[in-house]
Amino acid sequence: MTTIALITGANKGIGYETARLLGERGVTVWVGARDEERGRAAVRALRAGGARAEFVRLDVTDEASARQAAARIDGAHGRLDILVNNAGIVRADPDWLPGGTTVATLREVYEVNVFGVVAVTNAMLPLLRRAEAARIVNVSSEVGSIASVTDPDGPLWPLTSVPYPSSKTALNMVTAMYAKELRDTPIKVNAANPGYCATDLNGHRGHRTAEQGARVSVHLATLPADGPTGALWGHLWTVGGDPEAYGVLPW
Repeated sequence: MTTIALITGANKGIGYETARLLGERGVTVWVGARDEERGRAAVRALRAGGARAEFVRLDVTDEASARQAAARIDGAHGRLDILVNNAGIVRADPDWLPGGTTVATLREVYEVNVFGVVAVTNAMLPLLRRAEAARIVNVSSEVGSIASVTDPDGPLWPLTSVPYPSSKTALNMVTAMYAKELRDTPIKVNAANPGYCATDLNGHRGHRTAEQGARVSVHLATLPADGPTGALWGHLWTVGGDPEAYGVLPW
């Protein structure tokens, strides 16, 4: 039986690479994207590479859009095996300081990075429950780790921006709560830390590739039955500068 996956924000960057890598494993991937032209272009590229791919219009900030996407997948397959909540944005006010943060900026970031994850997950949950052993992956970040950001000796200590880091901290808690709700089911829910990857999100300044970041999501999306749930797992960029160091990060 073919595994079915939905990746939000899959038309580019880490989301596209996640779809590509899952496609290489024989997974049927649904490319969720707001922009139909870009989404369909991504599907064409994935199909050219041999993947089974479909486009579904999905604006994570619109609950009706999430429900419509769920209905499409339900009609095609009747279930969903993998959900990767990958869509995310970065915004900051000019001085990047808490005191200069506007509520408008905070709301804009939370709409996508937090509220959108809840909207999509809730829309897809009935389909995920029908799968034999579904996996939910929420793409988070090390900057959402309170322990890491507040360590004076750590590389994230200089970070002062509120919107993006706090949205990922909130997403980590969202992940933990879904994992608790689903703890007595075969569904596993984890947060992924792709590391600092070169994508449109950061003007391609990251030192890791989008494919490297996607490997984290793919790992969590394909966990075996004895794999973890309710964890923040991914790249450990503070460990001796090792580009391939992975493990559990502190909340």
